[in-house]
Amino acid sequence: MNKCSAPRLNGSILLQQVRALGEIGADQVNGGRTRIALTDAEKAGRDQLVAWMKELDLDVRVDRIGNIFGTLRSVSDQGDQAPLMMGSHIDTVTNAGALDGCYGVLAALAVARAFREAGVLPSRSITIGTFTNEEGVRYQPDMLGSLVYARGLAVDEALATRGTDGTRLGDELQRIGYAGDLEPGSVIPHEYLELHIEQGPILEAENTQIGVVETLQGISWQRIVVQGNANHAGTTPTRLRHDAGYVACAVVAELRDIAKDSGATTLATVGCMSFEPNVINVIPRRATFTVDLRDPDEALLLSAEKRLSQFLAAISTEEGVQISTEQLVRFQPVTFDAGLADEIEDSAKRCGFSHKRMTSGAGHDAQMIARIAPSAMIFVPSRGGISHNPREHTDDDQLLKGAEVLLDVVVHRLSLTH
Repeated sequence: MNKCSAPRLNGSILLQQVRALGEIGADQVNGGRTRIALTDAEKAGRDQLVAWMKELDLDVRVDRIGNIFGTLRSVSDQGDQAPLMMGSHIDTVTNAGALDGCYGVLAALAVARAFREAGVLPSRSITIGTFTNEEGVRYQPDMLGSLVYARGLAVDEALATRGTDGTRLGDELQRIGYAGDLEPGSVIPHEYLELHIEQGPILEAENTQIGVVETLQGISWQRIVVQGNANHAGTTPTRLRHDAGYVACAVVAELRDIAKDSGATTLATVGCMSFEPNVINVIPRRATFTVDLRDPDEALLLSAEKRLSQFLAAISTEEGVQISTEQLVRFQPVTFDAGLADEIEDSAKRCGFSHKRMTSGAGHDAQMIARIAPSAMIFVPSRGGISHNPREHTDDDQLLKGAEVLLDVVVHRLSLTH
């Protein structure tokens, strides 16, 4: 029996909006959708979200980095009150699922709707935040909008960022009509909550309905370039090769050993790799690849980075190649607010939902907002742990349970005023 507090969640509208937003940028052949940040498809998603915010008579503002904020103001708020903020993002990776990010934004919108439909106002304003370029597909770093909002990156520097397609981020914001005038971070939230699908297999495997996210892994992204010598694949003895392709693959193998030796806490991934000249019978002269290292322990993350650096130095000498590295992203692990995590756990208990404390393996906007305000996250299960994929799925009843917990937490953090 669900004992969650009033106002009540309108679950049917939440699910309808999840499906409607999922149709924007949809690929009718492959079944996914693609709304890369600041493209025409993402503009369409933004336009729809703003329309839904205005239907609830929210005060809609856009800041200079394109973050969208819809606020349900309390009776006492004259525009200067620190709000309780909820949110996430609506940009996607290529050929994505319908839930990553979008679910958190629309569930936050459902919380505002619950207040409107109940005819009550909170004692503290409620803001739904939608952050720009969380995925980092077109512009890097990822979580760029929330990073700027948390003042971890200067807005002018972010606006000058060049995308993978050569476009300038600031120009694209202007083009799609979302270059706002609000200064990022001018309103610091009182607290921040983010509801999200897990994007991992743990909750489903343990038959658990709600994840209480206590910590978030640190992330280190690098781009590595190996410069060797091209030569004939049939006439050059192994001992005389300066093979950039071999070195790149040896690094991949070393990364797996780093992960294994960490006690299963460090994760290491090479997601992108290219060889030049990319010919079957030519030894590669150049290899370019990325490294994604993650660990919830900063000391272990530093250890993995150091071991990788030492390996690169050693194999460069051994194989007679030149290796250069570029740090793309470096975020330390985050510990979320203990009081908010306790509140989420208490809510799960009140609602009668099974729950567990856990670490997030993926990066989220909440890790940036945690720099400036008490923050926490709620997870719901992901079928098969699949995300960033058209097969990304969470059952409707599980989506509604997560939204009910979000609403219940908000209600218990704020008193109600008629």
